[in-house]
Amino acid sequence: MTVRPVLLALLASACAAVPAAAQVTRLEILSRAPMPAPPAGPAGAYELIRGRIHGEVDPADRHNRIIQDLALAPRNARGRVEYVATFALARPVDMSKASGVLMYTVVNRGNGAPVASREGHVSLVSGWQGDLVPTAETQTIAVPIAHQRDGSPITGPMVARFFNAPPGTTTLPIRHASIGNFPAAYPPAGLEQPDARLISMGSETSTGEQRDLRPIARAEWAFADCRTVPFPGTPDPARLCLKDGFDPARLYQLSYRVKDPLVLGIGFAATRDVVAFFRRAAADAQGTANPIAGAIRHAVSIGDSQSGNFIRTFIHLGFNEGLDGRMVWDGAFPRIAARQTPMNHRFAVPGGAAGLNEVGSDGVVWWGTYTDKTRKRTRASLLDRCTATKTCPKIVEAFGSSEFWGLRMSPDLVGTDAKHEIPLPANVRRYYYPGTTHGGGRGGFALESGAQPGCVLPANPNPEADSTRALTADLVDWVVRGTEPPRSRYPRLDRGELVPADAKAMGFPKIPDAPDPGPLLNPLLEYDFGPGLVLNDLTGVLTNVPPRVVRVLPTLVPRTDADGNEKVEGVPSVLFQAPLGTYLGWNAAADGFFKGQGCGFAGGYIPFAKTRAERERTGDPRPSLEERYSALDGYVERVKARAEQMVEGRFLLREDADRLIAEARASAILPARAARAR
Repeated sequence: MTVRPVLLALLASACAAVPAAAQVTRLEILSRAPMPAPPAGPAGAYELIRGRIHGEVDPADRHNRIIQDLALAPRNARGRVEYVATFALARPVDMSKASGVLMYTVVNRGNGAPVASREGHVSLVSGWQGDLVPTAETQTIAVPIAHQRDGSPITGPMVARFFNAPPGTTTLPIRHASIGNFPAAYPPAGLEQPDARLISMGSETSTGEQRDLRPIARAEWAFADCRTVPFPGTPDPARLCLKDGFDPARLYQLSYRVKDPLVLGIGFAATRDVVAFFRRAAADAQGTANPIAGAIRHAVSIGDSQSGNFIRTFIHLGFNEGLDGRMVWDGAFPRIAARQTPMNHRFAVPGGAAGLNEVGSDGVVWWGTYTDKTRKRTRASLLDRCTATKTCPKIVEAFGSSEFWGLRMSPDLVGTDAKHEIPLPANVRRYYYPGTTHGGGRGGFALESGAQPGCVLPANPNPEADSTRALTADLVDWVVRGTEPPRSRYPRLDRGELVPADAKAMGFPKIPDAPDPGPLLNPLLEYDFGPGLVLNDLTGVLTNVPPRVVRVLPTLVPRTDADGNEKVEGVPSVLFQAPLGTYLGWNAAADGFFKGQGCGFAGGYIPFAKTRAERERTGDPRPSLEERYSALDGYVERVKARAEQMVEGRFLLREDADRLIAEARASAILPARAARAR
C-alpha cells in the first residue's frame, strides 16, 4: 500500500454538504470499547473511542496563510482544502467524574495511544504527520499534494543516503528521514533523470567533511529493483539499484529531483481544529455529538522528542490561536525536545532527528527573545506570535543530557554564540534531567545494565519517568488552579555549568575503557539552504540540497564531577543522587560506517566497582560501592533521604517515592550490612 491511493480515498470520503463556516466538517466514530480501569481513583471505568475527523482549511483565513503551499492545494466547492485525520479518545464512562482537563498527547511518527487516568482526565491523540503510510496501529492524516497553478507537477531537489548495507546488496529502498523505516514520501520526477548524481565516500565527519569521494556513473545505477532481475532490473521509483552492489564500508549519497510535495503544514491546522472541536463544540456540522461536549474546561498538550518539537513549532507558527481567537492549549509540556519539527517547507521530511544536512535546528529554538547575530537573523522568540494574540500557554519543558550531546540543545539556552543565557519568559519553566539518555532509562537499582545495540557502552538506566509524572502534575496544577510550579532548574553558563565538549573542560575523569567524549558531540552547524527558506520560521523552499555548511557554531555541554556524573543544577532522579555508576548522555558507535562517532542520541553507563580492591586492580579512580555506602542499609538510607527531598520539592510523587525506596531495599547491590573488621 502506498501513501497516495489511501490519501485520495480518504479525501474523497470527506463530507460534501456542510456549512461554509465549518472547519471540522464531520466526526466519524468507528469504534467504542471498554478500557482497563486506571489505578485507584475517582474516575472509575474508561472507554476508548476511535474514529476520523474530516476537516477543511480556508487558505484565505489569516490563521492558515503561513501553511506552505496551501494556496497550491486542490480545493473543494467552497474553496477549502480538505484533510482527514484519525483520532483516539479515552474518557470516563461516567463523564460526571471527568476532571475537566483534556490531555492531548502529540503522537511520535504516528505512534501513541490515549490513556485512562485516575484523576479523570480525558486523553486524546490524533494524526498530524501526513507523510506516513496509514496502518491500523498508527495515528495519521491524509493531506493533499500541491501542484503548479496550471496543474502541472511541482518538482524540487532531494537527497537520499545509504550506508551499512549488508554484503552483496544490490538494491536498497529510498528513504528520506534519518531514522525509522519509513519509505520516501516523494517520488522521483521521472526515472531517467540524467542529471541525478550518485557519489560514494570513504568517511564523513559530524561536521560534514567528506573524504575519498567517488562519483558513480549514471549508467551504473537505476531507480529499479535488482533483487530478482539483474541490472538494470525492474523499474521502481522507490528503490535504488547499483550495478556492482553496495560496499558495506562506504556511504552513498543520491542527489535527484522529486515531485508532488505534500501540504504537510495542514497537520498544524488540523491539530488546532481537532483540539478546539473536542474542547468546545457540541456537535459536528451534521449534528453528530461531540462525545465530551461540555466536559472540558482546560486543555494541556504533552509530547516527547519529535512530538515535543511539534509543540514548539505549533506555538511558534501561531497555531495556538484558534479560529475563534481563543487559546487552544492552556498548557504545554514539550519534553526532550531541542528543535523545531521541520514540516512547513516544501518537500519537508518531519521524520528526521538532527542528522547531517537536516532542517530543524536552523530556525528559532529559544523561548526568550534573542537576536541571532551569528547567523545574521532578526530578533525573535518562539512566543512572538502567541504573545501578539495573547494565546501563549503556560509551558513546562524538560530535557536531559542526550539532548545536549545528540540533539543540539545548547543554542536553546545560550544562543548561537554561546556567550550569555537567554532569559526565560514568566510563562515558561525549564527543568533538566542530569545524566540521562534520550527519553530516560529503565530505572531500578541494579549494578549491571543491558547492552545498548550498536554502541560501545551499556545502556544508561538513569530514568526520567518519575520526574516527568511529577512535572506533568505540576503543569496541570498551574493551569487549573494557578499554583506556580517550582522554579526552573537547569545548567547555566554564568555558574560555569556549561562548557565546551572536551574532557578537560568538562572535568571528565580518566575511567578505564571509557571513550573520549569530545568526538561524540553532534555539533550545531550553520547551513545555507538557499534564499527560498524563511530562516526563523523554517518555511519556504529549499534550493540548496544538500546545503552548504557555512561553519561550525559553538556548542556547550554540562560539566561533570570526579565520577564523570554531571555536576549541574537540575531535577536529578533518585538513582542519579544515589549513583551506582557514571550516567552519560553520550555513547560511541561500536561498528558500521560511523564507528567511533556519536551513537545516535543514546547515552551510556559505566558501573562502579563493587569493592576497593576491584577498582584498584583496574585503575578506576571512582570510589567503589562499598567505599561509598558500606552496605545495603547505608544505600537505602541515601535513597530514602533523596526521595523525600524530591517529594518535598514537588519533583516526585509520593507513590513513586515509596516504590523507589522499596525497590532499593529489595536490591542486591551490596551485602545487607557492612562486614566487621577482623
